[in-house]
Amino acid sequence: MNAAAARFLSPSEAARQLGISAKALRLYEERGLIAPGRTPAGWRAYGPAEMARGAEIVALRALGLGVGEVARILNGDAVVLDRVLAAHEAALEARIRQCGDSIAKLRRLRADLGGGKIPATGDIIGAVRTRPAIGVAFDLPWPWGGERFELRDIKRLNYIVGPLGSGKTRLAQRLADALPGASFVGLDRAADGGTAVRARLDADPAHKTRVAASLATLLAGGAVDSPALTALLAELEADDDAILVIDMLEQGLDAASQEAIIAHLRRRRPEARPLFFLTRSNAILDLDAVGHDEAIILCPANHSRPICVTPVPGAAGYEAVATCLASPEVRARTEGTIAWRPS
Repeated sequence: MNAAAARFLSPSEAARQLGISAKALRLYEERGLIAPGRTPAGWRAYGPAEMARGAEIVALRALGLGVGEVARILNGDAVVLDRVLAAHEAALEARIRQCGDSIAKLRRLRADLGGGKIPATGDIIGAVRTRPAIGVAFDLPWPWGGERFELRDIKRLNYIVGPLGSGKTRLAQRLADALPGASFVGLDRAADGGTAVRARLDADPAHKTRVAASLATLLAGGAVDSPALTALLAELEADDDAILVIDMLEQGLDAASQEAIIAHLRRRRPEARPLFFLTRSNAILDLDAVGHDEAIILCPANHSRPICVTPVPGAAGYEAVATCLASPEVRARTEGTIAWRPS
């Protein structure tokens, strides 16, 4: 291979160098974010310019942006860029406040230590944590055999994934029962075209204002206004600290809205309440975009105990999770499908 040819990479090589999957790279091409060259034989080839563009996409995605938002920013959309920068600024300010609080706690502990008082272990842990640790443990319901299930230090975003009939809805409902003050949000949230939701918002102007603000942000990010989106935001913007366990986050949302909502959830303040949600959409659960404060819980098809899956190819459960996910278009065709179980 000559020097000029050596500068170009195959899709698998380019993906590996960028730290993403070849599938993600193909998605970026399909969405017009990157345009690889072609070899004389017609194979895709990624040169320095394409790799530089790919690195920009990966860096923007690391900020929690959806693919649609990345496309608009790369195309010079000032409105989206300003909103993203404002959200990032707010997140940094929140972290600064948290660091200030932690520093003050550590100084108090050191002062006590200097005075001969040994701080309690709980006080030490509380001084260095950015958020109080939340955990839960319970015996699993049917279709499991009553095995013990435990989650320690629950993340901000928690995906529950599994094939049809795997028991993931029962797991979600059991989580909602076991977590203190948690609430299960079912598929009926937008029933009757959202009439009940609109009445609920009309009765609480402050709640309605919060929903309207979030809706405006999502629409600016490419989402499509719909009763399903409003109903979801009504739950997310409720004025309480309840942990939400949401059945099929993508319910009733098109692809653009799914990408916008997950990007919106990733931009929440660091101390925001944890969220659990079921999904089988690869727009909601993009395995290449899962952050450090996100967790994937897999309910295996054989009804083995649910496990937490690391989003790295080759990790236990990774391929099983990947096979559960489909594009929003495929999910729309199978929405409402229920696995048949012999009596």
